[in-house]
Amino acid sequence: MIPADIKNLLEQNNLKAIEFEDGSTPTAVTAAEKLGVETGQIAKSILLKGKNSGFYLVVCAGDKRVSTAKLKTLIGTKTRMATREELFQELSFKPGEVCPFRPERVAVFIDKSLEEFDLVYPAAGTDSSGVPVTYEKLIKMTGAGECDVTG
Repeated sequence: MIPADIKNLLEQNNLKAIEFEDGSTPTAVTAAEKLGVETGQIAKSILLKGKNSGFYLVVCAGDKRVSTAKLKTLIGTKTRMATREELFQELSFKPGEVCPFRPERVAVFIDKSLEEFDLVYPAAGTDSSGVPVTYEKLIKMTGAGECDVTG
């Protein structure tokens, strides 16, 4: 079930999540299959922890990998993937559920790998959802900076 705050935010922005059976879209590949789109259209959200103890949410195309070297150049510190516990503590989500629309305590970066698609599909706070949204609206709604950190 989509969290109420996310559902309200989507409604306020004239967006509607597409929902599937629980646990059916935990990866970019499975989400793309369910939605009938390219894997690259899945806006996967990855939480990374910096050596400076800061957290950074990178949203990129589902068929790309974050380059830690490029991310280090962007933010000025080495990073590693956040653990499941850190992810839940910082964002209240489990892997596959991360919604980029409400990260109050972390810096958000949208990778330009999503720019080529008319619509992209981030999760809506569950591992069985996707929100069709344009790249431009995703940036606006997240307040994110654009970046090029995939390799």
